[in-house]
Amino acid sequence: MSSTVTGDKAIVRIEGLTRRFGPIVAVDRVDLEIARGELFALLGGSGCGKTTLLRMLAGFETPDEGRLFIDGQDMTDVPPYRRPVNMMFQSYALFPHMDVAANVGYGLRRDGVKAAEIADRVAEILALVHLQDHARRKPSQLSGGQRQRVALARALVKRPKLLLLDEPLAALDRKLRESTRFEMVRLQEQLGLTFVMVTHDQEEAMSMATRLAVMNAGRIAQIGTPHEVYEHPASRFVADFIGIANIIGLDGGGWMALRPEKIALSAERPALPRTVAGRIVDVAYEGDRSLYHVETDAHGTMTVSTTNISRSAGAAFARGQSVWLGWSDEAGQRLEA
Repeated sequence: MSSTVTGDKAIVRIEGLTRRFGPIVAVDRVDLEIARGELFALLGGSGCGKTTLLRMLAGFETPDEGRLFIDGQDMTDVPPYRRPVNMMFQSYALFPHMDVAANVGYGLRRDGVKAAEIADRVAEILALVHLQDHARRKPSQLSGGQRQRVALARALVKRPKLLLLDEPLAALDRKLRESTRFEMVRLQEQLGLTFVMVTHDQEEAMSMATRLAVMNAGRIAQIGTPHEVYEHPASRFVADFIGIANIIGLDGGGWMALRPEKIALSAERPALPRTVAGRIVDVAYEGDRSLYHVETDAHGTMTVSTTNISRSAGAAFARGQSVWLGWSDEAGQRLEA
């Protein structure tokens, strides 16, 4: 998908949205369009404005300036309960005294949906999240991953046009987060809904999102597909925030981002257009790859990544070893300020 949205493909359109808390500008004149049926991630560190922007989409925060449209309708001043939106919170907020089926059907009961329809819709959504055999269990009888799926089912059962997810995997351990990512992407594609996810975890955003917006100091630093943002960062901030980047000064005062895996590491000078000599000062063996910190005279300490193909070799180079780094002219990405 392109980094831009055109025509009636946009289900969310944000124009100059601003939110202040006293002297602090949490969201600063943000313009954004989110396409119908995509999984869009708002990515950034603490205090960047991503959660405030999500809460304005939900109606929990009122913008000081700007307009917000959902499915072509101006929702800027519309209260949360009248928006075609549902939100899944980081804490899951399940009712401990209710079983899974009652938790999932709670919103439908509040809306006055008939009992027979509630039962059908709850059964349908529990099957989608593979919890049909857990309908009568209480939240305390579930694992963390199962509680996360109950919260997701409760948000999906009302069939919102837009599902908002606030750090949806933060409460899970690393291994469970990895498996749940695939499950959430499968559900989103199967249901054809639009998901907007807030996360500080770049790996999470890169592996799940069709597009993402990197936020910094209340503004959007870059919007694009994970590939576009990683391979073609628009600024030094984005290059530093997404993955690992060696930031190298260029003649004329510019900068270039050079990813660790784009650099060849060798004992002899490589036959490449750009080369620099250095000495390994640190080695980190990470199983599938090894990371090397190489001290160079020309560019300071550079990070290089190598793939560990052999099962017996381990890290190919040792701390203290003199080495050469080399890269092609196309390996680097020129940056804005």
